[in-house]
Amino acid sequence: MRRLLIAALALPLMAQAAPVPTVSDLGWMSGRWEAGEGGRWTEENWTAPRGGTMFGTSRSGRGEQVREFEFIRLQAGADGVVAYNASPGGRPAVAFRLVARNGTSATFENPQHDYPQRIVYRRDGDTMVATISATDGSNAMSWTFRRQE
Repeated sequence: MRRLLIAALALPLMAQAAPVPTVSDLGWMSGRWEAGEGGRWTEENWTAPRGGTMFGTSRSGRGEQVREFEFIRLQAGADGVVAYNASPGGRPAVAFRLVARNGTSATFENPQHDYPQRIVYRRDGDTMVATISATDGSNAMSWTFRRQE
C-alpha cells in the first residue's frame, strides 16, 4: 500500500512538461557568420545571450554594395515563448514564435506573415544553415554560413 501511494505521488512529477526553452538555449547561434558565392555575400552577427535577449544583424550585398539589411532580436514574448523579432530594412519588427528546437537547431514560425512564415537555423560545428520558407516548407531559400574568427 505504501509503495502504491509513493508511486501515485511521484507520477505527476514524472509527467511534468519539459522546461520552456529560453534565449540562453539558443546561445549556439552566437558569433560572426558569413556566406557567399558568385560575388554575392551575406553576413550575420549574433551576440551571446544576456539578460534574456540575443541581438542579431544581417546584411547582404554584391561586391562593395549592401542591398539588404535586417535587425533581429531573440526575446521571450509576454507568454514566455521565445520569439525571433525581425526588422528587415529597419521596418517595424515581425515576431516568429519558437515552435521547435534541440541543441543545435531552432524553428520559428508566423503563419499569418506573407513570407517567410518559417525560419530555421541549424548548426553543425563551424557551419550554420539558415532557411526561410512557407510553413509547409515550400518556396525555401537557404544560406550556408561559415563561422568567422
